[in-house]
Amino acid sequence: MGATIVDRIRWAVDVLAISPSDRLFEIGCGNGAAVAEICRTLTNGSITAIDRSVKMIRLAEKNNAEHVASGKARFLAVSLHEADFAQSRFNKIFAVNVNQFWLERDCGLDLMKQMLAPGGAVYVFNQPPAASKLQLIADRTAGHFISAGFAIKHMIAHELLPVPGVCIVAEVDESKNGSDNE
Repeated sequence: MGATIVDRIRWAVDVLAISPSDRLFEIGCGNGAAVAEICRTLTNGSITAIDRSVKMIRLAEKNNAEHVASGKARFLAVSLHEADFAQSRFNKIFAVNVNQFWLERDCGLDLMKQMLAPGGAVYVFNQPPAASKLQLIADRTAGHFISAGFAIKHMIAHELLPVPGVCIVAEVDESKNGSDNE
């Protein structure tokens, strides 16, 4: 089962197509595995990662001590709704297997619109416990984004074991929002 988590993280990092100067924000970073992969590419970019679990944040900091010391990575034990990043701008915001994006209509999307830099995108990756839930998760996630004033840029399915995963890539729909994210 551990290999599937690694595969899911590798797939997510590949889809994110990290540039050396990217400014990223991860929601639900767990042990910091994605941060470790991402920081290998960052030179003058950075990543801020949050998780509600203090225990996981401590582990992520330990696993990424070199990246924290260099200033590439920052970890905070906070939920998205409690986070205060309204003044920060990120060109890529992402989450891997964070169920709130398909379960909850008010899952922080308005806050994420404020956090996105112009031209930025949100990437939500999910690998459900059963393949039969994949379409439901994709549809609900996309619906929540559209309701919050985003446009779906891509919906990417990917073969993973034991079940496939899906990534919803969304950006602020300027025709509905004007310049809300600037």
